[in-house]
Amino acid sequence: MSRGTVAAKRYAKALFQLAQDQGLSAETESQLAALVTAAEGDPEIRAFLAAPGITTENKVKAIRAAFGDQASPIVLNTISLLIERGRQGELAALLEAYRKVSGSALGRTDALVTSAKPLSEDEQNKLASRFGALIGKTVRVENAVDPALLGGLTVRIGDTLYDGSLRGKLDRLSKQLQTSV
Repeated sequence: MSRGTVAAKRYAKALFQLAQDQGLSAETESQLAALVTAAEGDPEIRAFLAAPGITTENKVKAIRAAFGDQASPIVLNTISLLIERGRQGELAALLEAYRKVSGSALGRTDALVTSAKPLSEDEQNKLASRFGALIGKTVRVENAVDPALLGGLTVRIGDTLYDGSLRGKLDRLSKQLQTSV
């Protein structure tokens, strides 16, 4: 496990504990996700945070000014602490670790469902219900589209992949035919 991942996990645990104490664990996750998406998605923000010529104090002030009305003090304080300690590159890892910590504590997990076409909200809810019953947790579904699947879908929950795609079935059939010849 890399040093950054370990640090992100520690920050995530501390942030989750604070959020849970204040009854804000879900809000904290959405605020953190919005902040990380904005910071990671904008090359100018990434360059600003990584710039060695800009003081830590100015970076913290800029983040607080930009996101102060969109994020709670505990989220802003955590992000400020990361920046002050030179770990601004850990934002995405912090979000991922926070989701794991909160999911573990709240009996929730995320599933990446890849399908050939976008899934409707009803289809996503049915999948969440079925996989939730299978693994005994509440499942949140994130849908990604990959036309190369041809049909069906794949579901990744943690390190487990459930492949019900037409492409996967054709690949398995091809391997069976190659080994039987």
